[in-house]
Amino acid sequence: MTDLFQSLAQLENLCKQLYETTDTTTRLQAEKALVEFTNSPDCLSKCQLLLERGSSSYSQLLAATCLTKLVSRTNNPLPLEQRIDIRNYVLNYLATRPKLATFVTQALIQLYARITKLGWFDCQKDDYVFRNAITDVTRFLQDSVEYCIIGVTILSQLTNEINQADTTHPLTKHRKIASSFRDSSLFDIFTLSCNLLKQASGKNLNLNDESQHGLLMQLLKLTHNCLNFDFIGTSTDESSDDLCTVQIPTSWRSAFLDSSTLQLFFDLYHSIPPSFSPLVLSCLVQIASVRRSLFNNAERAKFLSHLVDGVKRILENPQSLSDPNNYHEFCRLLARLKSNYQLGELVKVENYPEVIRLIANFTVTSLQVSEYTSGHRLILGQRHLPLPLEMVAKLRRKGAASCFLSSLGNRDGLEDPLEDTGLVQQQLDQLSTIGRCEYEKTCALLVQLFDQSAQSYQELLQSASASPMDIAVQEGRLTWLVYIIGAVIGGRVSFASTDEQDAMDGELVCRVLQLMNLTDSRLAQAGNEKLELAMLSFFEQFRKIYIGDQVQKSSKSLALFLFLSSSITNLKYWGRCEPITSKTLQLLNDLSIGYPFLSCSVRKLVKLSAVQFMLNNHTSEHFSFLGINNQSNLTDMRCRTTFYTALGRLLMVDLGEDEDQYEQFMLPLTAAFEAVAQMFSTNSFNEQEAKRTLVGLVRDLRGIAFAFNAKTSFMMLFEWIYPSYMPILQRAIELWYHDPACTTPVLKLMAELVHNRSQRLQFDVSSPNGILLFRETSKMITMYGNRILTLGEVPKDQVYALKLKGISICFSMLKAALSGSYVNFGVFRLYGDDALDNALQTFIKLLLSIPHSDLLDYPKLSQSYYSLLEVLTQDHMNFIASLEPHVIMYILSSISEGLTALDTMVCTGCCSCLDHIVTYLFKQLSRSTKKRATPLNQESDRFLHIMQQHPEMIQQMLSTVLNIIIFEDCRNQWSMSRPLLGLILLNEKYFSDLRNSIVNSQPPEKQQAMHLCFENLMEGIERNLLTKNRDRFTQNLSAFRREVNDSMKNSTYGVNSNDMMS
Repeated sequence: MTDLFQSLAQLENLCKQLYETTDTTTRLQAEKALVEFTNSPDCLSKCQLLLERGSSSYSQLLAATCLTKLVSRTNNPLPLEQRIDIRNYVLNYLATRPKLATFVTQALIQLYARITKLGWFDCQKDDYVFRNAITDVTRFLQDSVEYCIIGVTILSQLTNEINQADTTHPLTKHRKIASSFRDSSLFDIFTLSCNLLKQASGKNLNLNDESQHGLLMQLLKLTHNCLNFDFIGTSTDESSDDLCTVQIPTSWRSAFLDSSTLQLFFDLYHSIPPSFSPLVLSCLVQIASVRRSLFNNAERAKFLSHLVDGVKRILENPQSLSDPNNYHEFCRLLARLKSNYQLGELVKVENYPEVIRLIANFTVTSLQVSEYTSGHRLILGQRHLPLPLEMVAKLRRKGAASCFLSSLGNRDGLEDPLEDTGLVQQQLDQLSTIGRCEYEKTCALLVQLFDQSAQSYQELLQSASASPMDIAVQEGRLTWLVYIIGAVIGGRVSFASTDEQDAMDGELVCRVLQLMNLTDSRLAQAGNEKLELAMLSFFEQFRKIYIGDQVQKSSKSLALFLFLSSSITNLKYWGRCEPITSKTLQLLNDLSIGYPFLSCSVRKLVKLSAVQFMLNNHTSEHFSFLGINNQSNLTDMRCRTTFYTALGRLLMVDLGEDEDQYEQFMLPLTAAFEAVAQMFSTNSFNEQEAKRTLVGLVRDLRGIAFAFNAKTSFMMLFEWIYPSYMPILQRAIELWYHDPACTTPVLKLMAELVHNRSQRLQFDVSSPNGILLFRETSKMITMYGNRILTLGEVPKDQVYALKLKGISICFSMLKAALSGSYVNFGVFRLYGDDALDNALQTFIKLLLSIPHSDLLDYPKLSQSYYSLLEVLTQDHMNFIASLEPHVIMYILSSISEGLTALDTMVCTGCCSCLDHIVTYLFKQLSRSTKKRATPLNQESDRFLHIMQQHPEMIQQMLSTVLNIIIFEDCRNQWSMSRPLLGLILLNEKYFSDLRNSIVNSQPPEKQQAMHLCFENLMEGIERNLLTKNRDRFTQNLSAFRREVNDSMKNSTYGVNSNDMMS
């Protein structure tokens, strides 16, 4: 016992050292010792003793944190009884110790929430033992304010915990728990929260009392967590202000039809201090965003009327909006009001004219306060409420442009707004709409401001005594003006364009071009990066409006010439400035798109000196970003691909079959390949120089390969690179497989070469090039795959960069080769060539090295894997059938998890894979039951045997697909319908049981209607998978889903969609 007390004392001392000491060495030693403690076998028992007998809050925090880690582990989880005991102990501990340190209470509540979430589906004697959260906290809510705070915080943390996915458990399990919690508990928690808020607001809370202050804050957080719940698994990004819809369940209708719910929050906003108001407004933002289909037309109009009345009341008493947080949340409320309701609905509201006048005044006031510019985009531009024309004009006459310029002279230490490119774009989006209203006045204002600034700028440049600060201020003003001019030109509407507006645009464009000439002439001495970026933004807006197939302007060629000249100037002088280089190259790339399809006048443009200069001088001597800079990273060369994509398109305009012109263009790349080949031929060479040369080269080639989407030009590239230079790429993979900065560009180039884009890979009948190209593909995949698997254990935070990214590209490469239709894969086995087998076996080895969770955690990996699997199940099902049982089960499990993926492309691909597999199974079973049955081959027989041994996998997928169609927001119903018929025909008894379970879960008065829905689903369906039968089933399924939704819409029963997946 003495040893135990000494051990506890030692742990408490380590906790104090970790949290209190200022000595770094001591803290690190304490941290190391405590990590060892959390991994020790007696951690659980000592944690309980620390909670019982620990004398410091830090030791209690350690115990709570360690217990959370123990209950969260996936390997060797704690037994159910032990987790129940921990849950009960935590509740009793909180109930008997209300005066714990805040961080200890929070850690213990987090422990309770984690146990509850992870044990949500755990049963003991047919009872879900972790689903009694409301009952668990009742004793807290019926006690003093301190206890009530604990109870509300428990519910708030539990709601938040269940709403958040974690990386240690599959996403499908998270969604299953979240959906069940939503159906069984969330509405009760929300109702409880609203009732407590009503009680609190009716008691005239004394907010000077810290405990009552805390209770109100926790109640608001709980309500917001309920409204912010991810109801259908869309996982919207709350860091953005993108407008979205809150998918409130139908069973919540009663709460939102009751106007007192909405009124509660508006009353709270006006009756509590401004420090609480942002949370109240956040709740109102979510309430204003409820899905439209929750109401019928009359109910929606009534709800909207109450909502607009509340907004009007806030605008009539705007004192609290001086708080920045309140201001921002109120802007979000206005934005959601606009996005969720149509103009025809808004104008029918009784107080609409008065409300819209108040909003217009609020907008004008906001524009005049520079601190509030972050909220402008929520109330202006394309997203503002529909203001009358004279009010929009009023906003312009208030000088929106001047508002942005007025603060540039003296910012009193504030950050330069031009540093925040996102904020700049937001403001430009607003001005692009406002500026076009009464455009002649906007144009006159901009001309006046621009001329004043340009004159001041020229005078400063000519003055020997001008200070750099004064020059910088004028350059800042000109930068804003160039951005604004580009924005108002980009806001032009084609159907409202006139010659007068063209003339006004011309006035603005001429001034920007004159400024460009001035700044270009000074580039040898000095340049302003932000002003150059503004020029590029202006060019992009001008290009969208005035350059294109549908725009017939006589000055188009001149404008293109000016753009191309500016691009070359930028690339010459700003080659080491990544933002300018990348934006210039993107503009050049956009200009090059579609050139082969433009008129003869544009073909002549390619012969201009500016374009010919680039085509004949694409070397580092003229464009510094093409050089090998030993100080830069290999990843800094990405812009080269964009550059050569544009050059490739320009070259194709007049290339035709001119091989001499092509060879001339490729001379710099040929020299680079020869240099790398020379390095590889020696025993010792400068590895860094070789890497940089090769990476730059393959990035260039990938850009050219992407641009060459015609057969003639692509064949020139293919014959140039194969067979002469392909061994160099293979050698690079062999040498540097462990360095993704080298292997990724090489693999991406190979993936582009095998991609039959626009049917460019069409070899002659007598040509073996298709087979030879696949051999090289197989060789590269096999070499990279076998070597990357030797890396061993890779840290979690580096696994994608070092391993999974390369594997993903290999999957994409193999998919492109298998689906390119330029190789007859039957010849490989016929003639004993193992290229196909090697590639497929490498795919399996790579796949088995990836945990299931990673397949869905990394979107690019998910898309490449499921796309490849779709091709394999469609064209190479015999290979899939020949795999080992554990490999087949791995693949089927990945399909099962992918069916519930948030990415629609992944989900659709899984449906297609499942359809191919089910069709294959059904055909093999049908053949085996025929009187004159054709003997099954060994692979098919084995595959059938595996499926018969593990029927639960197919049954699980049948349940999943049916669950999504009935209960979820099914975004790809047609794709889901294709495998479902086969699944039903393969599991008729299981489907019958599933149907009965769903019918019995309905209210008694709804069961007959649900049974009839299922009867109609299979009406006229035959027992085959012919196309005609499938199409009829798809039609039946559409009607089935509609009827089921109508049947369930008015039902208040909490149907648990996960019971059928359990």
